[in-house]
Amino acid sequence: MENVIKIEVFKGFLVAITATVFSFYIYIEHFSVYSLEETIQIVKTGQLFGKLLTLSALPNVIVFFIFIKKNQDYRARGVLLALFTIALLIGFLQLI
Repeated sequence: MENVIKIEVFKGFLVAITATVFSFYIYIEHFSVYSLEETIQIVKTGQLFGKLLTLSALPNVIVFFIFIKKNQDYRARGVLLALFTIALLIGFLQLI
């Protein structure tokens, strides 16, 4: 039973990370006037990666509430774990 819980949490974590990466890509492709490579260079030189990652993590709130509505509480925990991981990464990037 404990392994099933860990698998469900991991599934939620993977869905949240995938949603973050997908929304990051959507932002760069559709909302940036520059190409993918140029946008990545601008983000690196302007130290904007933390801000862009924060915007990319916003769809995880929707994913979280979908899992709560479907009574998939362990997957929702995985989403929260991913959000905390992203928040720690953003904090680390702000220190660099």
